[in-house]
Formats: sequence, structure tokens, C-alpha cells
Amino acid sequence: MTRRAREAIAEADTVIGYVTYIKLVADLLDGKEVIRKSMTEELDRAVSALEAARAGKRVALISSGDAGVYGMAGPTYEVLFQAGWQPQGDDVQVEVVPGASALNSCAALVGAPLTHDFCAISLSDLLTPWPVIARRLDAAGSADFVVALYNPKSGRRTRQIVEAQHLLLRHRRPDTPVVVVKSAYRRRERIEFTTLQQMADCEIGMLSTVLIGNSHTFVRDGLMVTPRGYTHKYDLAGAGAAPRDGERAGRSLSTGLDGWLQQLREAQARGDSVATLAARHRLPADYIAATLAAAPDTTAPAPDAEAEEAA
Repeated sequence: MTRRAREAIAEADTVIGYVTYIKLVADLLDGKEVIRKSMTEELDRAVSALEAARAGKRVALISSGDAGVYGMAGPTYEVLFQAGWQPQGDDVQVEVVPGASALNSCAALVGAPLTHDFCAISLSDLLTPWPVIARRLDAAGSADFVVALYNPKSGRRTRQIVEAQHLLLRHRRPDTPVVVVKSAYRRRERIEFTTLQQMADCEIGMLSTVLIGNSHTFVRDGLMVTPRGYTHKYDLAGAGAAPRDGERAGRSLSTGLDGWLQQLREAQARGDSVATLAARHRLPADYIAATLAAAPDTTAPAPDAEAEEAA
């Protein structure tokens, strides 16, 4: 928990939450009114919080991980706006306290699997149609995202994790690294390294988060790591980290946007069709056509501001 989360609970008169989450902060609840709610009663929790706040109580509506990631922040705002609440001038003021989402906690325990682009997908179809989830899984697999699966399996929802495996295997090698983390940083923490081929056979439940690597993710000495891409620009085998031929420190790759656009134009000039270029780069043909039709950007690139980008 963050310090501000502890402070918010300490400042509260009333604490509202799912029964399991209430148990996790039991040592912080002495002298407070506690309202416990069951699973699937998210809207009831938000309504109860609003009613208590309207009655003049200072309310802590608790959520595991980060309240804004599959948590209570969203349904709370929905209930507030439905009730006519306005952020400015209303007696009820709202603060969303940031926390550590499961993907952050799990990643810290197993290495550095999220160092490059990643996405989170919930496999719960209680509120989201399965075709929507399936399209997101397929798109994430095709785009080579590291994928964090939330709500992967429950007592009644057992097939979703198998379907997710099938969809991702359309784009990923069977030996793609996967790690299943249960109850990160809690009493019954359990970590299991596996592969995409074997993922569905693991012990997975609602307290589990599944991290699935991309095409470059590796596991070494019990640690899962996704490279950031430094080897594209630097020769790491020599003394120091000298840029490779054609690359410059602090500038985009030769295959970055500017370099890629130049390559596209040169290929088109050699006679390659839009369809050929689209297939080569696995991008929509209309995007390739529009890119080639756009006037070249002749403005000089500004130095990158962020230290990470300066690489």
C-alpha cells in the first residue's frame, strides 16, 4: 500500500469494501464504521459510499491493487454522475488514491517482464462480451505486446484461459515464457514459471495474474526479462556500448519513423506496390498509401527530453 492509501483510511470515518479487501486492512479499522459488501456488488459499494458522504461522513472506498485498474474508481464515478454529482462545487469531494496494480507487483517479483510495450486484458466476461475480449487478445498477440491477464479463471469460468491460450498461440511460439503469480506480496503468494503451450495446465484462479512474454522475452536464472531494445542500436559485445553503424545516440533508430518513411519511398520508387509494402510490414494497405501520399516532414527533430528516450 502507498502511504497516501494508509492515510486515507486513517482519515476516514467509514470504510466500505469487498469482504476480502476489508480483511486485508483489518489492522487499520479500529474505531471505524465498516460496511462489507459481497463480490459483484460494486455498484452497491459506490452507492453506499455516496450515501455516507452525503450524510457528512469521510469515506474510504477501498479497492485492491490500483482503484483505477479494474477497480472501484470507474463504477464510483458512474454512480456519482448518475446522481447528478459535479466535480466542482459539490459538497462531496472525491480523491482517487493511486496504488500498485497487480501487474506491477507481479512483475517486480519475477524480474522485469514489462520493460517494453505491454497491455492488460481481463478475461472476465461478466460485463464484457467474449468476442470483444477475443479481438483484444488476438490484436495484442499480433502486435507482440507483453500481455497481463487479469481475472484469468474462476470456479465457473474455466474455458476463458484456454481460449486465450489458443488465440495467442496463433501469433506466439509455444515456448513463449509465461509466469503465473498468485497473491503477490500476500500470505499465500505462489509463483509458477511456465510456457504459453503449458499455461492452461497451471494452477490459476481469481487471485492469479498471468504475465505472457513477447517474442523477445526470456527467462534466465529464475528471472523473466523483456529487453528494451538496446541491441537494435548498440553493440553490447564490445567495450562500452558503441552505436551500431548507421545509428546515433539520442536519435531515432534508422528504422524509426523517419528512416522507415524514407525506406518506404525508396521501395515505392523501385516499383514495390502498396500491397507488397503492406504485406512486408504487416500494416494496413490504406495506412501505407496515406503515409506515402503525405508530404515529407522536413522539420528538424528536437532533442529528446526524457533520459530513457535519449538512449
